[in-house]
Amino acid sequence: MEAERVFADTNLFLRYLTNDVPAQADAVERLLQRASAGEIVLVINSLVIAEIVWTLESYYGLPRDRVKEMVLATLNTPGLEVEEGDLLLQAISWYADKNIDFVDAANASWIIARELPFAYTFDAKHFSRLEGISVRVPGE
Repeated sequence: MEAERVFADTNLFLRYLTNDVPAQADAVERLLQRASAGEIVLVINSLVIAEIVWTLESYYGLPRDRVKEMVLATLNTPGLEVEEGDLLLQAISWYADKNIDFVDAANASWIIARELPFAYTFDAKHFSRLEGISVRVPGE
């Protein structure tokens, strides 16, 4: 029988990564063990990762390199299916290594993967730090 696929909300990962509510972190650990054993498949999308990044950075005040470590650990969780995970791996690296907002980095990964010729934006500063993406400012 195929494992049931279910959505895992951001707060599960935040409780587990921060252990700020130990009882909830323990419950999540048991859930992750079930996923690792193939009993269930936990499914997430890019919005979950974006919310993890935003919360760890803004609420918990963690530095980008620590946020990157935690997100990489999440993305590499056995039994976790991540929509467009390869793009998010690239995005979290750019976020930490090139000092780019995570959402801009995720959008850049998406643009490059789709081989779009350029992006229109008023925020050329972040995109210009990346190879493989061209930007245009409307009106210029």
